[in-house]
Amino acid sequence: MSLAITFFLVAALFAILASGIWIGLALLGVGWLGMELFSSRPAGDAMAVTIWGSSSSWTLTALPMFLWMGEILFRTRLSEDMFKGLAPWLEKLPGRLLHTNVIGCTIFAAVSGSSAATCATIGKITLPELARRGYPEEITIGTLAGASTLGLLIPPSIIMIVYGVAAEVSIAKLFIGGVVPGLMLGGLFMGWIVVWALLHPDAVPPITERNSLGQKLYASRNLIPIVLLIALVLGSIYLGVATATEAAALGVVGSLVLAAFQQSLSWQSFRDSLMGATRLYCMIALILAGSSFLTLAMGYLGLPRQLAEWIGSLGLTPFWLLFGLMIFYVILGCFLDGISMVVLTIGVIQPTIMAAGIDLIWFGVFLVVVVEMAQITPPVGFNLFVLQGMTNRQLPWIARTALPAFFLMVVAVGLLYAAPGLVTWLPQRMVG
Repeated sequence: MSLAITFFLVAALFAILASGIWIGLALLGVGWLGMELFSSRPAGDAMAVTIWGSSSSWTLTALPMFLWMGEILFRTRLSEDMFKGLAPWLEKLPGRLLHTNVIGCTIFAAVSGSSAATCATIGKITLPELARRGYPEEITIGTLAGASTLGLLIPPSIIMIVYGVAAEVSIAKLFIGGVVPGLMLGGLFMGWIVVWALLHPDAVPPITERNSLGQKLYASRNLIPIVLLIALVLGSIYLGVATATEAAALGVVGSLVLAAFQQSLSWQSFRDSLMGATRLYCMIALILAGSSFLTLAMGYLGLPRQLAEWIGSLGLTPFWLLFGLMIFYVILGCFLDGISMVVLTIGVIQPTIMAAGIDLIWFGVFLVVVVEMAQITPPVGFNLFVLQGMTNRQLPWIARTALPAFFLMVVAVGLLYAAPGLVTWLPQRMVG
C-alpha cells in the first residue's frame, strides 16, 4: 500500500510541476493531497504551523544576508580587480591565465555562496580577457563551468544553509567542513589545466609581458579588499566569535563598505542588490516551506520510515548506499535545481543515512559535491544556462566542454569517501 501511495504522490508532483506551477506551491499541493487522501490529520492547520515554523527559523536568517552580500559584490569591480592581482603570478605555471578561472572562482565563492553568481561574475571578466589573449574557447569555458561550482562548496554556501536547516545540523560546522574539500576540488581543476597545457603546448599563447617581483607584489594590492572581506566573514565563524547569521551581517556591512570604496555604491545599485536578494530569497523560502510541509505529510503517512526499512533490508554497505545516492542525485539534477533537490529528498534520505552510521556533516558536504555535478549536467544545469547566455553557444557544446570537470568531481567524491577526515577534521578541531 505504501509503495502505491509513494508512486501516486511522485506522479502527482511531476504532473503539477509539468503544468508550470512554482516548485514551492507544487510541494505544498502534493503534501496537502497526501494528507487529505491518506491521513486522518487535518491538512489545513498542519500546513499553517509548518509554513510558519519553517519561515521563522532564526538559523534561516543567514540566508538572505549572504544572498544580499553576493548581490552587492556582483555590482562592484571585484572580479576585475582579482584578475589584475592574480594574472602576474601565473606566468610560469602551465596553462598560465587559464588558472584565473579556478582561483578567481575559489576566491569569489568565499564571499558569494552561489555557483551561478560566481560563474557570471568571474566569467564577465575572464572570458573576454582570455579570448582577447588567444586562449582556446573550449578549455576557457570548460574550466569556468567546473570551477564556478565551487560557489556551492566553499563557504559561505547557500545550499549548505538550506541543508543545515532541513537536516537540523550546525551550519558553522558545515561551513568549516567544506573548506578543505573546496580547496581540494580547486586543486583538481588546476591539475587538469596543467595536464591539458602540457598535452597541448601550442594551444597556450606565449607570454607577452614579464613582471618583476616588485610588479607582482604591486599588482597584488588589488586582492587586499577581497581578502579582508573573506577574513571578516569566515574568520569570525572559525574563531567562534560570530554565528553564521552574525557573520552574514558583517559580510553585508563589509561588502557595502567595499562597494563604497570602489565608488560603485549608489542608490540604484543599493536598491537593485536589495531587490535581487529579496526575489531570490522569496523563491528559496517558498521552496523550503513547501518541502517542510511535504516532509511532515510523508511523516504522517510513514513513508520515510518504510523507505528506510526497505533500504535497510537490502543490506547495502555504506559504499553502495552512497554510490546509489550519487547516481540518484545526478539523475535528479537533470530535472531540478540544487536547492529543490536537497529540500525534496533530505526528509526521506536522512533517516537512512543516520541508520547507516554516516556523519550528517560529512554527508552534507558529499551532497553538495554531488549537487555541483548537477550544475553542469543538461538539461537543467544552472551554470550551463549562465554560460549559454554569456557565450551564445549551444547547451550540448557547453556541457561537453565541462565533462572533464564532471569526472573530476567523481574523483573528489571518491577521495571524500576514502578519507572522511577531509571533511570532519576541521569541524572537530575548530568548533565545539
